[in-house]
Amino acid sequence: MTIQKLILHIAYKLKPILFHILPVSYLRNIKKRMIYRNFKKLEQLQFVPYSAELYPIGFNLIGSIRAETGLGQSCRLVANELKQSGYPMLIYNYIQVGRIIQKDTSWDSYIEKECKYNINIIHINPHELGMAYMQLDRKIWDGRYNIGFWLWELEEFPDEWLLCLRYMNEIWTPSEFISRGIRKKTSIPVYTIPYSIETEIEEGYTRKDFKLPEEKFLFLMMYDNNSVSERKNPFGVIQAFKQAFPREETRVGLVIKINSPERQELERLRKVLDGYENIYFITEVLEKKKVNSLIQCVDVVVSLHRAEGFGLVLAEAMQLGTPSIATNWSSNTEFMNENVAYMVKYKLVELEKDYGPFKKGQHWAEADLEDAAAGMRKLYEDEKYYQDISEKAKKYIEERLNIKHTTEFIQNRMNEIIEKNKG
Repeated sequence: MTIQKLILHIAYKLKPILFHILPVSYLRNIKKRMIYRNFKKLEQLQFVPYSAELYPIGFNLIGSIRAETGLGQSCRLVANELKQSGYPMLIYNYIQVGRIIQKDTSWDSYIEKECKYNINIIHINPHELGMAYMQLDRKIWDGRYNIGFWLWELEEFPDEWLLCLRYMNEIWTPSEFISRGIRKKTSIPVYTIPYSIETEIEEGYTRKDFKLPEEKFLFLMMYDNNSVSERKNPFGVIQAFKQAFPREETRVGLVIKINSPERQELERLRKVLDGYENIYFITEVLEKKKVNSLIQCVDVVVSLHRAEGFGLVLAEAMQLGTPSIATNWSSNTEFMNENVAYMVKYKLVELEKDYGPFKKGQHWAEADLEDAAAGMRKLYEDEKYYQDISEKAKKYIEERLNIKHTTEFIQNRMNEIIEKNKG
């Protein structure tokens, strides 16, 4: 074991203790520096090119399959698509350094310690790849056909990540929005493979299980504080809710579901709520089926995001028949429109400072809060409109994001790779 791997191993084992004794911001800065140093080391790496004779045909899915995050759910959806394609597959669980809960065991029977097939599906975003390359065994990368499954939320793919492309044979993404941005920067193939959505719920769950009132019309906002909260724009949702409903209108409520919240973040949210009593916080990390049950239990899901790499929660809400309000920009517009959701007007704005990987000078959407508030009122007051959106959304998502389309693409692409590299 190298010194680098030993440090990462110790850090992972001590993670629960470190998060109790050191500020989260301090630990995040350490991780940021580690990512940067390892990313720079990629320039010196040389990998053995793909050879069709070295390994049997099949998929090694490399990613955080157990992570209870949006990225973890993405990895699980890809796992299901690869499984349904009929080719052999295994999963190599990559454990991200950071405050990530790794308790989803739904794919544990497919997890193996060694990659034995010829094609890698590397479900690790570019900024983490430096860490992954240094952390994992070199044999994983050598001699394989490497496909990066990447997500990104803005139109402009970062130039500093282009180095990762030299180690990939092709890229897959879940949306054309992402694919277009990457194609502008590379000549290697980039394919769009939308997720197939199968939204399972925890049978028998009701609002009581989430300590939510039965009699109120509830809006739900969800985000993970491990991501960049400014991108998800929770304060925009709160402001729109306040515009739509005065304090005295208590027949409605807003549910705020946050993973990994920091104390300061909760304090800021409560302060901006300014005396509203019909606000309900859910801060524990829930199993995926319970999250889906929560989505089904509420009346409307709201996302006034500034950018989305896909918008899984919105797609899942649509499949469950829960109407959605969403910013009409970025990847979610590929499975949403004004016939199946309330699409909020926006204007593109330039970032005035860095927000994590989103850099000053890039652009994202600023949702029109007045329009969002109007959407909240409309879904609350207009029962016919509500029912129409609910029924159309469910049908639309099942037609567009089903497993048949995805598995056909994977089967065809696998055949093309095999034929191209024969002999």
